[in-house]
Amino acid sequence: MPSEGSYQSLSELHRSRVVEYLHRNGVSSRADISQALGLTPAAITKISAKLIELGIISETGTVEGKRNRRALGLTLNNSKYRVIGVKFARSLVQIGVFDISGLQHSLLDLPPVKDAHISDTISEIKRIIRDLLRNDPNIIAVGMSVPGPYLRHDGRIAVVTSMPGWTDISYADEFENAFPVPTFIEHDARSGALAESLFDPRITSDTIAYYLVGEGVGLGVMDHEQLVNGDRGAATEIGHISIDINGRPCKCGNVGCLECYCSAVAVHQELIDSDILAQDHPDIASMTHRDACNALFAASNAGNARATELLRNISRYVGYGCVNIINAYNPRQIIIGDIMAQAGDILLTTVQKVLRERIVPEILNSTEILLSTLTSDPAITGAAATAANQFLRYPSLFARNT
Repeated sequence: MPSEGSYQSLSELHRSRVVEYLHRNGVSSRADISQALGLTPAAITKISAKLIELGIISETGTVEGKRNRRALGLTLNNSKYRVIGVKFARSLVQIGVFDISGLQHSLLDLPPVKDAHISDTISEIKRIIRDLLRNDPNIIAVGMSVPGPYLRHDGRIAVVTSMPGWTDISYADEFENAFPVPTFIEHDARSGALAESLFDPRITSDTIAYYLVGEGVGLGVMDHEQLVNGDRGAATEIGHISIDINGRPCKCGNVGCLECYCSAVAVHQELIDSDILAQDHPDIASMTHRDACNALFAASNAGNARATELLRNISRYVGYGCVNIINAYNPRQIIIGDIMAQAGDILLTTVQKVLRERIVPEILNSTEILLSTLTSDPAITGAAATAANQFLRYPSLFARNT
């Protein structure tokens, strides 16, 4: 006979399974849920009644069941539950509001962050979040995605190339108890993997890798639906794997790190050091990293041969990262996202060419390479997914807080 606590945990587990099924499959009948989850019809009736009582799901119309019989459908009340997502990316901070289906309701870009003004940025983030919470009672949690390596037990980042001031910040101390709703903090690439898993209908595997190529280069791996974290949360740091033992020095102390060659910061520096875009963008040095990369993509699309050559060279480095991801983790699907993914087909075709040259065909043939198509940047959507995932796992807890 289980104790009361374990009985409650088992009940919440079953509620979570029903909520997650509705999240992934949309309107469904009780019979469909019963068959899919291997629970008895009586159990599903009891679970759904409790979830309806809590306001987490609703009955909606009828759906076609077995033998063409009509049955009442159940749906997740996505619009009733919203989360705030905050993306930290060195000089870039974004704050968005999403519902638990991943639908974006608002998105705010803060002014580019300077290393000397990080404390002011933190104060502004807190002010904005408190205003959002005050004006929207349906917001149930805050999720944050931060660059890695993120030491989750310490609540801080070990190293941030180009913005060392962020390493002095304890995200846990600053944010975990700063608001009247819970705050969840995750490594940016891992939160991106969560976002792809929860919100991208093309993701059909439970073994995936989200390859973040933005201001930094990161990796989030889900192995059979579990995030790979490592001992201190510093696993899967693909950006600091050396691809050239005699290469460029990195702020992490290593040399030849991948992010020194294909991050948006590295690309921006290449553009400053060259005259590829000088005629159309004499102000290239003062542009944001994102805007500089977008200018490169536009120039390549317009037929600038030197821009295209540079973009192909950068894309080859992105491909070398994919080689390491496949050999180290063997994911079924790799999703490339963030700033450099906006390069589109030229990036994807170059990466695929590199993989054909360097990966065992039997393994490559079972690996799918995708560019992220989420409406928002997967890292900001991932911040929201970090919070939404907690709702999906513990729905009753959040229902009591609304």
